[in-house]
Amino acid sequence: MTLVDDIRAALRAAAQPERAAAQQAYMKSAIPFLGIRLPEVRRVTRTLGAGEQDAAVLRAASLQLWDEARHREERYAAMALLALPPLSGTLPTVPLIEHMVRTGRWWDITDELSGRVRELLIEHADEMAPVVRAWARDENLWIRRIAILSQLTRRSEFDEQLFTDVVVPNLGDADFFIRKAIGWALRDRARVDAAWVRWFVDERGVAGLSRREALKHV
Repeated sequence: MTLVDDIRAALRAAAQPERAAAQQAYMKSAIPFLGIRLPEVRRVTRTLGAGEQDAAVLRAASLQLWDEARHREERYAAMALLALPPLSGTLPTVPLIEHMVRTGRWWDITDELSGRVRELLIEHADEMAPVVRAWARDENLWIRRIAILSQLTRRSEFDEQLFTDVVVPNLGDADFFIRKAIGWALRDRARVDAAWVRWFVDERGVAGLSRREALKHV
């Protein structure tokens, strides 16, 4: 059996059908659920993927799980593979991340993958910063959202100029998911530098939902 087969079998074994319908309704998903909690999906994937050190094999397994998914947990497992050491923070995962965001088209996918982009920015800042800046102006709102969220939880490595470059082009966007992302990103940064966030909000004219979210704990 392949890694993909092993993961699929383990997910089916962990299924909780009594939870599946509610999960699908909450996530407004066209793809059905097996009813597995996300931490369990991650645990199963980490356990089964830990023995595979070939990055190419892991990337191929991730893409197969994603593209052939019959249940949403298979897509969660595909994303979890990208967090394994052979793939985390590696540039060949960038096209795969972008593919998942463009085809997943929902907040749970984008928000989960934002952590992978953060790792890439830490490991490959020179290569990734132009990519993230380009994403911030993409027609696809989920690509823009992942650019905005790409520095969540960064502390000393936070790049203020990159943050400005990805947020400012989106300040006039009326979409809820973009406005919420801007506020979330600013609120997260306020835990480290509240004064800078207050300055940014006033200087850049951050308004409405984004402003309320940004200053919620300031």
